[in-house]
Amino acid sequence: MRWEELFADLGAEFEALETADLAAEVSDRTRRELARIRLQDRLRAAQGAAVSVLLDAVDGSQAVRGQLLDSGPDWLLVGRGEVGTETLIPLATVSALTGLPAGASEPGSEGHVGSRLGLAHVLRGIARDRATVVLALRGGTVTGTIDRVGADYLDLAEHPSEDPRRPRSVRAMRTVPFSAVLFVQRAGPG
Repeated sequence: MRWEELFADLGAEFEALETADLAAEVSDRTRRELARIRLQDRLRAAQGAAVSVLLDAVDGSQAVRGQLLDSGPDWLLVGRGEVGTETLIPLATVSALTGLPAGASEPGSEGHVGSRLGLAHVLRGIARDRATVVLALRGGTVTGTIDRVGADYLDLAEHPSEDPRRPRSVRAMRTVPFSAVLFVQRAGPG
């Protein structure tokens, strides 16, 4: 009986060590996998989720709430309700996100085009449409039409949102670095 107890104790110790080794290996692999995941991988997997995006404004934090519609390497697009308001947000201005599911897309699965569709490309599309926009800056809000988009800035022809961009309605030309943009919304309906 004594031998049986000894072998049972040794077997239990060995089994406990094996279980602990396996748990440590799983934990280590999980940490390594998690270290590969970027915020944009989480954003791609969260499309359709209800989120709250906290923005870093000079006069205090500001939140944009809605459904995560799309994202790119340095931006995200949030839509709000039946109004159809879509808000383009540079990731550089995001302080925190609430409502983001834990899952993530495979790192690098956005493809070649998706990985290169940056904020400048999206802003060029808005400029090409000649849409009147509301540009929320770290120091306030301006309305107008994006005339040109450079590598890290945009030129905005400021005019009232109810007026189309015409030379007589332009009050000022403003050059804005991307780093000053909190978000961009199309002015008026839709």
